Amino acid sequence: MPGPLGKDLLGLAPLSADQIRLVLDTAVPFREISERAIKKVPTLRGATIVNLFFEASTRTRISFEFAEKRLSADTVNVASAGSSVSKGETLVDTARNLEAMKIDMVVIRHGASGAAQFLAERIESNVINAGDGTNEHPTQGLLDLLTLRNHLGDLTGRRICIVGDVLHSRVARSNIWGLTKLGAEVAVCGPRSLLPNAIGEMGVTVFDRIEEAIEWADAFNVLRLQLERMQAGYIPSLREYNRVYGVTRARLEKAPRDILILHPGPMNRGVEIDSDVADGPHSVILDQVTNGVAVRMAVLYLLAGGKPELADAAKKGGA
Repeated sequence: MPGPLGKDLLGLAPLSADQIRLVLDTAVPFREISERAIKKVPTLRGATIVNLFFEASTRTRISFEFAEKRLSADTVNVASAGSSVSKGETLVDTARNLEAMKIDMVVIRHGASGAAQFLAERIESNVINAGDGTNEHPTQGLLDLLTLRNHLGDLTGRRICIVGDVLHSRVARSNIWGLTKLGAEVAVCGPRSLLPNAIGEMGVTVFDRIEEAIEWADAFNVLRLQLERMQAGYIPSLREYNRVYGVTRARLEKAPRDILILHPGPMNRGVEIDSDVADGPHSVILDQVTNGVAVRMAVLYLLAGGKPELADAAKKGGA
């Protein structure tokens, strides 16, 4: 029987505001597990979870592994380079073979938008999207929301600006869906060449100048400039990008209020963000990493049918 999130977590666009708040609220007691001596509860003992990564990933894969192991699940990691996929096996064949081994969940990262949904429609196991193409990265969006809520409180009316390469960013899309559902005002800022043509249809404000965004925002979510895509001529040069759109201390010192700084990582220091900002007093980048494990524990727990009201009991090892 599907849990309160349904069978799968494919994106934040399909979720209601109440479902998003449910994940964030459930993550709070799970975060405390990471802060104690024995970082483990028996909540998912006996469950088998496969991490199926068709794209290189360190942060997301390790964060999911920590979440799975802290819930006592058995985990299997499959990378495309060392699997039958590199020999021509299709995504569905791979998943069906894994499912024949009686697995319970699949965490998938794939370079094609819609891959997670494609898989979810063809297997009975729960599917969690760990990033698909330029579509969504829902658990990153959720951990960003949790981090913002922890520092800003209720997000209704709060002004959050997403800065940088929005065009290629699945993180940006998950953030926009999640933030708008929770009542925040959302803006984007970056070169027009790195903004989707239809960005205005997502209900966001567009700033062409970083100075205008700094005047407006309560928080910045600074996106990685995807260097591997920049050869296509989206920007004149990395130095020019930093000069015009870089989030620097000199710029932030002119802000009318303290601006919270988030970054999904990995960072290009000196390009989209300067080191003294990334490591500065208003940066919550390491909080994002800690919240990532808690959010993923919450998602795994809820998809497995866990009751939100029992999350505290799970934290104490009683569920």
